[in-house]
Amino acid sequence: MGKRDRRRGRHAGGARARRFVRALPALMIIGGMLLDFFSPPAFTAIPLFAAAPLIAAPFFSRASTIRTGIAALLAVVALRLYSGTLIQVVPSIELLTVLTVSILAVVINGVVRRSNEQLASARVIAETAMRAVLPTPSDRIGGLHVAARYEAAQADEFIGGDLFSVTDTPQGVRLVVGDVRGKGLDAVEAVAVIIGAFREAAEQEESLEGVARRLERALAREASSRGGLDAVEGFVTAALAEIPPGASLVRIVNRGHPDPLLLHSDGTLEVLAPSLPALPLGMDLGVWPDRADEWALPAGATLLLYTDGLSEARNPDGVFYDPAERLRGRLFPGPEELLSALTDDVRLHTGGETTDDMALLAVVRPAQGQPDRRRTVKIVGLGGGG
Repeated sequence: MGKRDRRRGRHAGGARARRFVRALPALMIIGGMLLDFFSPPAFTAIPLFAAAPLIAAPFFSRASTIRTGIAALLAVVALRLYSGTLIQVVPSIELLTVLTVSILAVVINGVVRRSNEQLASARVIAETAMRAVLPTPSDRIGGLHVAARYEAAQADEFIGGDLFSVTDTPQGVRLVVGDVRGKGLDAVEAVAVIIGAFREAAEQEESLEGVARRLERALAREASSRGGLDAVEGFVTAALAEIPPGASLVRIVNRGHPDPLLLHSDGTLEVLAPSLPALPLGMDLGVWPDRADEWALPAGATLLLYTDGLSEARNPDGVFYDPAERLRGRLFPGPEELLSALTDDVRLHTGGETTDDMALLAVVRPAQGQPDRRRTVKIVGLGGGG
């Protein structure tokens, strides 16, 4: 069975489950009536009638929950009228039981709806904050072509700890891609700290190593202000890069982050692994200083930075996505087309079931005096099975 077949099977199974849940309260009432009608008088189906509104409460609207409770009550009344026992003590207790449970179901429905509203409100706040601290950069910065993409693990969410930023400084175009430990509002707060510190440090620091040290100090201040567990376990993997003006090179400081990739205009690819591995930001033990590595960045080359949501994406068989292998030998009209093809290929590899957010940043150094590559090179889709 192929990936698409498995995905269609999961979607079909989920749709069947939802239809079953929607029909379950009515089925319980109908089943209760049949059981009560055909069973001896000593047996009762009241538990089924009482359960119907309780099942409806977390899944249905308030009106539907009330209608389910009324239907259960009417079913009990009809059965007891038919048997001529409506005014007896036991049937009266049964009616009171179903009524009480129906009222409780309406209360539960209200609690669930308020919780959902609060969750939705928190998500909107987090999304707004995330978009405010993580704006999409311009597609032209310091003479470079730039594209950035944030892909949430869930299609309707934009809350996570992945980050990117690009800024033009006197030292050249500086950029960062990082991944904060954790999710939700705490992660958004940490992203704001890192992005704010980077924008300030990128303008003021003479060296890329100095920028990394400023980020380290900003995280240390944040951790000490929080105290407790966050002060011990908080960390951020990050890759910082600098492309000096007019130079055909890129400097990179890698702090425990996935290795950036360099895609050349002829389809060859380099993995930009650091000469010395380093710990993530926030885990500095003062053992060794930061060290920037340099690589040639020829005209037409594309620098790609990404978070581990890309490299750790798995297919249904548990095989990790290998961006270097999938991109090697491919040509793309520009950075935006590269990121679009890459995200589409990840969805194909995983069958649409990703478990981690990913941030992608692509920077192209265009050839001087040559037409825009986006109009002269045809895109080649990513190939290979996942």
